Amino acid sequence: MKHHVDVHVGQRIRRRRWMVGMTQQQLGQAVGIKFQQIQKYETGMNRVSASRLYEISKALDVPVAFFFEAVGEHANENEASDQVAELTVDKAEAPAADLFTDKEALELIRCYFRLPEEPRKRLFELTRSLTKAA
Repeated sequence: MKHHVDVHVGQRIRRRRWMVGMTQQQLGQAVGIKFQQIQKYETGMNRVSASRLYEISKALDVPVAFFFEAVGEHANENEASDQVAELTVDKAEAPAADLFTDKEALELIRCYFRLPEEPRKRLFELTRSLTKAA
């Protein structure tokens, strides 16, 4: 049975890997394991050991603590799945969990962060004003 923390850590690995544009194969090679093991980590089927998580954090250029951000404390797995269900009920609010599964959104985010600071700020302000007007 999957533990909610293992699932959360796996989701954070997947999201970061996507954000940097890395494949499971590339991440596996960077840490010395097969891509199938990365798949198991990302789904929460296998727990990531501390030393492996350290290697993954180096490969993805984030601190180990990144994988535990917003994990929260859950009394049991049912409570965790209830909270996930609450996040995905209203698609209009575009929860972060859905954002990171949308390849178009990820590409948009990657392009946004490639922009120099000044054009990026202008684009941000334009987007914010458009959403307020809508």
